[in-house]
Amino acid sequence: MPQSEPKTMADLIAVMAALRTPGTGCPWDLEQSFATIAPYTIEEAYEVADAIARGDLADLRQELGDLLLQVVYHARLAEEQGAFTFPDVVDAITTKMIRRHPHVFGDEAARSAGAAKGWWERIKAEEKAAKEVAKGAGVLDDVPVALPALTRAVKLQDKAASVGFDWPSLGPVLAKMNEELTELEERVEGGEQVRIEEEFGDLLFVIANVARHLRLDPEAALRATNEKFIRRFRYIEERLAATGRTPAQSSLDEMDALWNEAKARDGERR
Repeated sequence: MPQSEPKTMADLIAVMAALRTPGTGCPWDLEQSFATIAPYTIEEAYEVADAIARGDLADLRQELGDLLLQVVYHARLAEEQGAFTFPDVVDAITTKMIRRHPHVFGDEAARSAGAAKGWWERIKAEEKAAKEVAKGAGVLDDVPVALPALTRAVKLQDKAASVGFDWPSLGPVLAKMNEELTELEERVEGGEQVRIEEEFGDLLFVIANVARHLRLDPEAALRATNEKFIRRFRYIEERLAATGRTPAQSSLDEMDALWNEAKARDGERR
C-alpha cells in the first residue's frame, strides 16, 4: 500500500475549519469558545514541558502537535469573528522575531555589531512602550492573568523591578520572607481564616521574589520537588508492600523512618 503524503499546515487549518462548520461539523467543537479552550491550551503547554523533562522526544512530537492545534483553534475562533486569521498570527510572530534580531536580519552595520548586551530587553521595552502609548497601559497590565500564580508573581516583580521598585539584593528579601512567616504564624494562632489565607499568599509572593533574585524558576523548582516527593513516597509504599501492608495500615513513625531511608538513597544517588 503506498504511503500517504504527509499532512501540511494547510491540512490542519482545513480540518479545524471543517470541525467548526455549522451543520456538518463536530457538535462539541462548535460549542467551544476562547474561554472554554484556554484551559486546554495551558494543559497542552504543560504536557510539552513534561515530555521535555522526561526526555521523551516521541511524546514531545505528539504534544507539540496538540499545542499547535490549540493555536489553530484560537485562530479559527478569531477568524469567525472577523478579528484575525492564522496567517495573521504567523505574520505577527515572524515580524516580531525579525525585529528582535537585528544582528541576524538587519542591515550590514547591525549584523556586524552583533548582539550587544541588553539588546533584547531594549527592543522589548520599545515594543512595550509603543503598546502602552496605544492602550494607556500601566507597568503591570501586560502580565497575563492566566499564568500559574508563582510564575505570574515573578513576572509582576520583574516588571516592577524594571522601573526601580525592587530590593537591592537577596538579603532584604530573605528578611522579608522571615517576617511574612512570623506574621503567618501569628494569624494561625489567632485562627482568622481570611487573614491566614492573606498572610499565606504574602509568604508565597515573597518566596517567588527569593526565586527571582536567585534566578530560579519557582514552578520548575516545585515540579522537581513534587517528583522527589512522589519518588520517596513510592519507596515507602514498596517497602510496606513487601510486608503485606499499605501506608494506611502503618503508623506515621514507620512511614517517617522509611522516608528517611528514601532520603538517604537520594543522597547516595547525588
